[in-house]
Amino acid sequence: MKQRDSSVRLRRVLPVGLVAALVIALWAAYEAHANVSATFDRQTQIQQAQVSLEELVRYQIDEENSVRGYIATKDVFYKGQYADAAGKMAASERAMRAALLAQGMTDVQGQLDDYVASQNDWRSHVADPTIAHPDRHTDDIDKRGKFYTDQESAISESVRTALADRNTRLARDTLASINLWSLISVVGFASFGVISFWMANANAAARRELGRDKTTIETLQTVYLSQTIPLPHCEVGSAYAAASSAFAVGGDVYDMYRLSERNALIMIADVSGKGVDAAVLTAFIKFTIRSIALRRPEPGRILAEFNTAFAHAYTVDNPSLFVSMFVGVLDPEASYMQYASAGHDSAFIRRSNGVQQLAVTGPVLGVMEEPFETRTVQLADGDTIVLATDGLTEARDRDGELLREQGAMDLIERSSPEPQRMADELVAKVRSLGGNHMRDDLAILAVRVLGTRGDRA
Repeated sequence: MKQRDSSVRLRRVLPVGLVAALVIALWAAYEAHANVSATFDRQTQIQQAQVSLEELVRYQIDEENSVRGYIATKDVFYKGQYADAAGKMAASERAMRAALLAQGMTDVQGQLDDYVASQNDWRSHVADPTIAHPDRHTDDIDKRGKFYTDQESAISESVRTALADRNTRLARDTLASINLWSLISVVGFASFGVISFWMANANAAARRELGRDKTTIETLQTVYLSQTIPLPHCEVGSAYAAASSAFAVGGDVYDMYRLSERNALIMIADVSGKGVDAAVLTAFIKFTIRSIALRRPEPGRILAEFNTAFAHAYTVDNPSLFVSMFVGVLDPEASYMQYASAGHDSAFIRRSNGVQQLAVTGPVLGVMEEPFETRTVQLADGDTIVLATDGLTEARDRDGELLREQGAMDLIERSSPEPQRMADELVAKVRSLGGNHMRDDLAILAVRVLGTRGDRA
């Protein structure tokens, strides 16, 4: 009788435990998602401050060049250009102050005050007297001008460093927070599974609950995957397929990001390892690469700077962690692309006469600090850049044979010329090769260049 009473009490307690474990797991998943969203907003503000800083420096140079032009020619056009640059500089200053205020970066606001004060002094003591009396330009004014220019250069470099440091600290703090909430979520789901094991009479219902909770975890991955953006003179397609339906998420990431009216960053990366840590690292990759590219839109330097930040943020604690990555800066109107590849050999160009593999220009990231060569490729109207993770080249058929680079190029050549159909077809062909089973995650980004001839089919 006592045993029966104990069983009854156990059956009453176990559902409460199930509900508690489920609530904890979902709550932790929500908190992790909220942390990622908040971080992306803050990183966007920092990127806005970085863009405004570069605009300030550019307009400062415009002012100096206008004064020099007026001295040389006495043409009043340069006086108007000088006033216009000063007005634009003020607008950029306001935008930067708003971004710094949102981040609470009072120390950098003080440096910005010093920068603006130095520029105002330059105008008062150098520019305005020179414009008023261009024939009385003296060595003393030249010395003053150099003093203020050097002062502003030092301040702007200090501000750049402060913004980059804030971005790095933000990424590291967010990673720690996400790891904590991910651990709580895993513990919650583990508890859920253990309790479900003891509830044999509710096993089917427990599996359905677990499936719904898995969807919550997988939804987090959508934060890390980019939506392709429209770009003039281009057609873009993308696809992502996970090898497993388990809770673990992968480390494949791609991105396409407008750097200017005519240039775009295209990137694809493959992180060693699986699971939440690898997926969180993809967010660090995506937004750090964007931040660097806004300041240094040269692929080799982007990879070199990221390699340093990556080593400090991750590989110190995990020396076995590494990333292969391809970074390109595309100008479709001029029909060329600059690129650099850190050990990423799954990058191709489909041309009218076949498929070309783009060469690797440096080692994988996280292994050593070496320079990365930047190369330039010319593109013809209709050429398609195809970037993939190693889920394409390392796909195996039912006999276990690897597809490799040549097999991947054959698939690309036989695929549809329309980028989105091409991406979908490549995923479908990899699934078919493995008997509807994928051994690795696969990400595809395809960009077809249309030159300057409009939107031809």
